[in-house]
Amino acid sequence: MTDYQTHSLYDIMRKIVILDGYAGNPGDLSWEPMKALAPCDIYDFGTADTVLERCQGAEMVLTNKVPIDADAIAQLPELKYIGVMATGFNVVDSAEAARRGIIVTNVPAYSTDSVAQLTIAHLLNICWQPQHYTDEAHDLKWTNCGSYAYFNTPLIELAGKQMGIVGLGNIGSAVARMALAMNMRVMAYTSKSADQLPEGIIKADSLEHLLRTSDVLSMHCPLNADTTGMINAKGLALMKQGSIVLNMARGALINEQDLADALNSGHLYAAAIDCTSVEPPAADHPLLSARNCYITPHIGWTSYEARTRLMDAITENVAAYLNGKPINVVNQ
Repeated sequence: MTDYQTHSLYDIMRKIVILDGYAGNPGDLSWEPMKALAPCDIYDFGTADTVLERCQGAEMVLTNKVPIDADAIAQLPELKYIGVMATGFNVVDSAEAARRGIIVTNVPAYSTDSVAQLTIAHLLNICWQPQHYTDEAHDLKWTNCGSYAYFNTPLIELAGKQMGIVGLGNIGSAVARMALAMNMRVMAYTSKSADQLPEGIIKADSLEHLLRTSDVLSMHCPLNADTTGMINAKGLALMKQGSIVLNMARGALINEQDLADALNSGHLYAAAIDCTSVEPPAADHPLLSARNCYITPHIGWTSYEARTRLMDAITENVAAYLNGKPINVVNQ
């Protein structure tokens, strides 16, 4: 029996509410280790409007994307612990939670490899279009072209081109390693000093420096008051004609209308995103109809392997809290 399982023997009245568990566990993983800690109310989906009703009397609440704001926190007097089932924790007013003595935790690094792989998958798809050419071959375009080679899109070799990375945490660093393996030049806009950067990564003097010199821009920083909208029309205009923008972090890091405009004008060659500022996006979202914009529905963290690590980590976070030794606390 693990340490956290022993809690069910004497903490039976300490309630856990899981506000939106489906994305992390649509049924292929188990909630049993969490249920062993304390009674659980598990909801597949939720919204801000459901928080108060569902969380009354709960000591512990887990959320992935359901926001828990200061007003909700003020109306939940029994609440002592909020576990964010993700790395980014901007869905919780963690400062207000801290003021009221409520612990907020997150799960760092569980999706590093998955998100980095998706980033590079998007980049290679833009540059080489394997699905397009598979479809063309099956449609007999190659068969009937009269040549041993057939192509009707630009095909781009990445070696020698610059990958500009905003944010050099776990995911940004993994993307940098992959870019270096493809013989790209890598520059990072980061708070780390130049002597803290791994070999082969150049520190950008400024965000403007990064934007002006990069062929590919890849976003990997947290979303907060300082980074919201940090990439906008002014910054995109600084980028080289024909550049590529990748955003696997948070949609609101980039002004989405400005990005759509830069794509539609032809200034940017392409963009790929795995996130939008509001998810799912509205039918009239500007990037859904933008030229050369490749969109995946926030799947970077959803590999079976990453979600398994996530489920293990959120259980460990709750267990550590119940043991009086909380880990991965983000608001102290």
